[in-house]
Amino acid sequence: QVQLVESGGGLVQAGGSLRLSCAASGRTYSTYLMGWFRQAPGKEREFVATIRWSGSSPIYADSVKGRFTISRDNAKNTVYLQMNSLKSEDTAVYYCAASRVESSRRQDYVYWGQGTQVTVSS
Repeated sequence: QVQLVESGGGLVQAGGSLRLSCAASGRTYSTYLMGWFRQAPGKEREFVATIRWSGSSPIYADSVKGRFTISRDNAKNTVYLQMNSLKSEDTAVYYCAASRVESSRRQDYVYWGQGTQVTVSS
């Protein structure tokens, strides 16, 4: 079992920055790829980014490339999402998740956190 807990969300002005954290527990954490998804009200949950255990080869959705950075600190069992140049359309609940395969598909992620709210104001 893997438990995931997100933190770091909040209210930020457009153009500002936030860093989200996802603390993981469970002995199988190191075998999983980690990803971030987000879901706005009335919208489907969408892929944001994923990263390998080694921290190599991050993959990003086109909508966040150049603005968001995913990273992980395996000594702390934590994955991060640094969000810069935030836009109103980034407003959503952000979820971290774990997958056994490198994927942008929601159904491939088997463990999910409860989510953290990010609100970007104009």
